[in-house]
Amino acid sequence: MGTVTILKETPENPISLMGERAGVCWGADIADAGKNYKRGLDCIRSGHHRVMEYVNVDMILDGYSARVIREWYTHIGGAPTRLQASTRYINYKDFSYVIPPAVAASGQAKAVYEAAMSAIAEACATLETELGIPREDSAMLLPLGMTTRIVDKRNVRNLIEMSHQRLCTRAYWEYRQLMHDIKEALGGYSEEWRYLTEHYFVAKCEVFGYCTEKKSCGRRPYREAAGD
Repeated sequence: MGTVTILKETPENPISLMGERAGVCWGADIADAGKNYKRGLDCIRSGHHRVMEYVNVDMILDGYSARVIREWYTHIGGAPTRLQASTRYINYKDFSYVIPPAVAASGQAKAVYEAAMSAIAEACATLETELGIPREDSAMLLPLGMTTRIVDKRNVRNLIEMSHQRLCTRAYWEYRQLMHDIKEALGGYSEEWRYLTEHYFVAKCEVFGYCTEKKSCGRRPYREAAGD
């Protein structure tokens, strides 16, 4: 599967940064790191999550399918930005790709899948090297299952709200894995990030206390059963 690399521009102490930004407006002492941390923690525990928008996460997502990255782009809140590997300039004549678990579990299905990918790669190579077709045109054959690489920047509020939906068992399997990988990468970045990921990067049923999906995985009761 893919890898998530947290870039150095990502602040190591996100909770303290939130508290510092809030302290400016409150006329508080922002020179005291301990007070900044406590203030930031108070903000997020109280539901004042706008302070989260001052913490940006810069990261590289590499080796995930173009399909899941297309879905990643739908979460546009908080003005995130990103750059993606271009099929116009990068050599994809021998591209790597993602094999879904359901396909990998079957030897016959895996063989069919890999043969199709090999045929596409061979066709791309023939079009470009033997028939003189520009790479930007031969690349139209590339499937959404090919892997890609993006550099992404977005604030932590956007990521947390995304996690509620994408860590749900009902989410598309690769997106769920991607969200888990981001959670793990951030959790290992610093102690403050570990606190945020453990307490706030959770499926929506953990937030609401009940399941909001039509078809539940059973982790939490439905809203009516929960007595809400």
